Amino acid sequence: MSQAQQPSRRTVLAAAVAAAVTGTAAPAVAAPRAATAPGRTQPRPIDYRAWTTYADWRSGTAEGTRPFSGRRPGLAIGVPAGRTDYTDPHTGTTATWEYGTWTSPVHRLPTPATEAVVSWNAHTPEGTWLQAELRGTYSDGTDTPWYVMGRWASGDQDIKRTSVDDQSDGRSSVWTDTFAVDDPGTGLRLASYRLRLTLYRRPGTSLTPTVRRFGAMGSDIPDRFTVPASTPGLAQELAVPRYSQEIHQGQYPEYDNGGEAWCSPTSSQMIIEYWGGRLTAEQLSWVDPSYADPQVDHAARSTYDHQYQGCGNWPFNAAYAATFTGVQGVVTRLASLTDLETLIAAGIPAITSQSFLKTELTGAGYGTSGHLMTVIGFTAEGDVIANDPASPDDEAVRRVYRRREFENIWLRTKRYNASGKVVSGSGGVCYLYFPAHPTAHQRSALAAVGVH
Repeated sequence: MSQAQQPSRRTVLAAAVAAAVTGTAAPAVAAPRAATAPGRTQPRPIDYRAWTTYADWRSGTAEGTRPFSGRRPGLAIGVPAGRTDYTDPHTGTTATWEYGTWTSPVHRLPTPATEAVVSWNAHTPEGTWLQAELRGTYSDGTDTPWYVMGRWASGDQDIKRTSVDDQSDGRSSVWTDTFAVDDPGTGLRLASYRLRLTLYRRPGTSLTPTVRRFGAMGSDIPDRFTVPASTPGLAQELAVPRYSQEIHQGQYPEYDNGGEAWCSPTSSQMIIEYWGGRLTAEQLSWVDPSYADPQVDHAARSTYDHQYQGCGNWPFNAAYAATFTGVQGVVTRLASLTDLETLIAAGIPAITSQSFLKTELTGAGYGTSGHLMTVIGFTAEGDVIANDPASPDDEAVRRVYRRREFENIWLRTKRYNASGKVVSGSGGVCYLYFPAHPTAHQRSALAAVGVH
């Protein structure tokens, strides 16, 4: 769940919506959409595009970086483009780094977007780190600035992993990990974008970060307080490990104090271990030996965003999952519970983001302004089986939630909070972690939900 003392990224994004609906209880109205020609299917309002192949990496513009081939092609530092100083805002330390950059070709969105989230899969040996950026072109032909979407390393010895606040051009802004058009009601949209990677290393070494997946999800989800009901189509449950975030309450205040703040890393750790990811005794040696499930503490430390001051940065969680050999991670949106059924049928669980009042999700026993849980299956009646980390202990983590309630709290973009104020919902945001080399069935399921 989000920190009580700070607004979540979704609460902040709701400001424009609240302004648009002040004084009325009616749902906000989405900007008009172009009519679809007869016989043609309207493009999905969600587009995920990633660069993963050797041809992809060669298609970009490189300065000091080089693509490499193999079973999992990627990008690394070649002959560095230069040196630069970076002062870490969280330690005040200034250090000199060699760097190289890679800029993607322009990607034109099939449906112009109001939001975009960048995610990546990388390995950063000690003494290396990376920066991810996005620059877009609006639907009126003008450009955004280069926005920093994250400064990241798998460890925390060289830099402090961080998002960057106060990025805006007066028409769009970055809220922690999400690019958003400030006022979608004007009709302004993100029509296309380029992504840029900057890879850093200590001068005079041959070390390099390696990046094997770099992409973004752009979306324009219609404003909605409710979503259409779906028809159940699958009865299946996956054997995903169960971990409670609540048993960690009060642990490591420097990583946001455990408990309700750790829903994201706890959910991530469940699926990482489902795919066979394991931490060594050496990796866990820093955790107090009296703590149960020390791997959850490690996940919290490894996803902590020092600017956001929490573990709920979406791309940082996906990047952490991908540090485990054989695992990929992306942040995207799904359009329906049918999409989730498609993934579960292929053996792929998903981490979903939702917010709700206590009365809106029967059996949860709590309300939240933002919470992550792991969907692991569906009952014969079509209800959702979730590993919900907001449980008193590991044994209680498995829950069954009513299908209609769950799909609404997860897929809606607008809701009323306990004070009756209009705030945002996640609109189907999820983390997908899956094998580095998926089976044919898994590839088909991922492609069906727009992930390649």
